Amino acid sequence: MDGTAFPAADQPDRMSRDELRALQVARLRWSLERAKRVPLFQHRLAAAGVAETDVGSIDDIARLPFVKKADLRDNYPDRLFAVPREQIVRLHASSGTTGKPIVVAYTRHDLEVWTEVMARTLAYAGVGSSDTVQNAFGYGLFTGGLGAHYGAERLGATVVPTSGGNTDRQLTVLADFGVTAICATPSYFLHLVDRAESLGIDLPALPLRKGIFGAEPWSEAMRQRIERAAGIEAFDIYGLSEIIGPGVAAESREHDGLYVFEDHFLPEIVDPESGEVLPEGEVGELVITTLSKEALPLIRYRTGDVTALVDQPGDGGRSFRRIRRISRRTDDMLIIRGVNVYPSQIEAALLAVEGTLPHYQIVLRREVDLDQLDVQIEAEPQVLEYSEAHSRLLTALEQTIRSVVGIRARVEVLPPQTLPRSEGKAKRVIDRREQ
Repeated sequence: MDGTAFPAADQPDRMSRDELRALQVARLRWSLERAKRVPLFQHRLAAAGVAETDVGSIDDIARLPFVKKADLRDNYPDRLFAVPREQIVRLHASSGTTGKPIVVAYTRHDLEVWTEVMARTLAYAGVGSSDTVQNAFGYGLFTGGLGAHYGAERLGATVVPTSGGNTDRQLTVLADFGVTAICATPSYFLHLVDRAESLGIDLPALPLRKGIFGAEPWSEAMRQRIERAAGIEAFDIYGLSEIIGPGVAAESREHDGLYVFEDHFLPEIVDPESGEVLPEGEVGELVITTLSKEALPLIRYRTGDVTALVDQPGDGGRSFRRIRRISRRTDDMLIIRGVNVYPSQIEAALLAVEGTLPHYQIVLRREVDLDQLDVQIEAEPQVLEYSEAHSRLLTALEQTIRSVVGIRARVEVLPPQTLPRSEGKAKRVIDRREQ
C-alpha cells in the first residue's frame, strides 16, 4: 500500500463513539487522499473547495459532493480506479442499464477488508469454526458467493461452495454433509423448503440451524415463514457491489436492525429529493462513504436504498449504529432472484428484435416461492400470421432477454393494441409478488 498509512484499529465495534469518530475522521482523510487520484473526484472536490486536510469532524462530510450510480456507468470500465492495473488483483461486475456492467476492482488490501467484514457478518449470526456452511450464493462476476466464501473460511468454518441452482443436489448436500448454516437469497431458500417438503425431507430434523440471507429485499413475514418451515434462525445481511459486495451491514441475534460496519463504511441518511442529511430515525436514502477502499474509493455514494438509522443503541454493547431493513429503492431497479434488473434493460432487449412493437409490459409474480419474470410484448401483424414466424420471434425474445439481464423470462407475444395505453406515464411494471 502506498501513500499515507492506513489507520489501524483493534476491536472497532467495542470502541466508544468518540474513539470510533476519531478513527472515521482519520480514515476519511485517507480515503479522500486516494479519491483525489481519480479525475472525477479531483474536479468535484476542487469545485466544492474541499481538501482532505479540511476534514476535522465527521460533520464535514456534508460539504462533500455525492457520487451516483450513473457516474460509475459513465466511467466504464476503469476510469474511477484509484490504483494502477498492476495493483488490482480482482474484478467483479454488476449489471447496468445499457448492457455495460458496473465494474468494481479490488487490491489485496481490499480483499482483506472484504474478508474481514464478511467474517464479522457471519460471526454476528453465530457462525464459527465448528460450523459447516453451505454457500448457495452465486459465484462468478456477482460478488455474493466469493465474499461469503472467504468470510466463512476466515472463521475456520467448513465451506461447501454449492453456488446457486441444482436444487435437489443442494438438498442432498444439506442432508449428507451435516450443514449447520446456509447462505442464499431468501426466495431461493424458500424454494429449497418447498422442494424438501415434496421429497419428504424433514428440514427441522437436519443439523441446519442458521440461515444468512441477502441480495434481495425480504419481509419479516418471510423470515417467520422460513424459520418455522426449516427450524432455523434467519439473519438479514446487506451490501452492494459498488461499495464492496455483501458485508456492509449485518444483523446480530438481536434481530433489531443491521449493524453497519462503520470503521469501513460511513452511513448517512439523506432526503432523496434535496440531498439534505436527515436526523437519526427518519426514513430516507442511504448514502455510504468507503473509508478503507484502495482500488475504488467512493465518496458519499447514493445507494438508492431507502432505510433509517436506528436512533437507539443496540443491546449487544457494540458501538456501531444500525439501519432498518431496506424497505424499497428510490429508482426503478427490480431485484429478481438476487439479480438487479432494470425495465430499460428489458425494453432495449425487446426492441432489438425485429418484428416487435414498442408496447410491452413486465409482470413480476411469485411461483413456488421464487420470483418469476413475465414479459408481454406486442408484435407486428405479419409476424402473427404464421406460426413459424411467431415461434422464431418468441425464441429470439427469450434468448435476448436472458443474455442481457442474466435470468430467464416467460415471454408472451400479443397482437397489436392488446396492452392498455396510457395518456400519462406508461405503467410498464406490474408487481404481483405480494398478492
